[in-house]
Formats: sequence, C-alpha cells, structure tokens
Amino acid sequence: MRIGAIVLGLTLAVTISACTTAPIQNMTNNPVASASGKQLSSEEVRGAIVRAGAALGWRMKDEGPGRLSATLDLRSHEAVVDIPYSTTSYSITYRSSTGLNEKDGNIHKNYNGWIQNLTRGINAQISAL
Repeated sequence: MRIGAIVLGLTLAVTISACTTAPIQNMTNNPVASASGKQLSSEEVRGAIVRAGAALGWRMKDEGPGRLSATLDLRSHEAVVDIPYSTTSYSITYRSSTGLNEKDGNIHKNYNGWIQNLTRGINAQISAL
C-alpha cells in the first residue's frame, strides 16, 4: 500500500511538472513593415528592437552586423535569445536558459509569453517608424 502511494505521488509530480512546459516557440522571419510603408534602414530596425526589448526588461547586446542577443532575468529565471535582423525581417530564436526546465525542445510555458510580448513590442516600434 505504501509503495503504491509513493508511485502515485511520483506520477502526479511528473504530470504536474509536464503541464508547466510547452514547445519552445521561435519567431522566424517576421516581416519588417512600417505603417507608412517606407523601407527602413538596418539601423532603424536595430533601434526598434533595442527600444522594445528595453521597455520589457530585456538586456540587448550587439553580436555583430545584423545580430543582437537579448537576456531577460526574472527572479531565478534567465532566458537568452538571438535576434538576427535585416531591413526586411527579424527572428527571435532560443539560445539558452536557466531555471526554465528546458529539455527536449520544451520549456516553461512563461517563456513563450515573454517571446510573444517581445515580438509585439518590436512590431509596434517598427510600425511607428
């Protein structure tokens, strides 16, 4: 009876922890389009990404021409993403994390919300140019 309770407890713990993860969402080839329809320069796109990230608490770092990395630290959690960009598109791709239970292409479900918020922020900044 006691072994059955232990097995049940372990099964429940695994099931609950699985409910807090989701497949990692990468945002690839998001179009760069200003509201006016004007072609933006690479520097304008970079500025829009940096402003959006800073407004949401992401630390941005230049990684070379057309490439940024961004780090978000929340309590004991850290997410790091790569953001390649050009005058026509940008992407946000997972690089690494701490405390987000990343395993086999899955990660804590909050990560995807952070990436969606960053994408919306970038799109709003680009649209305003």
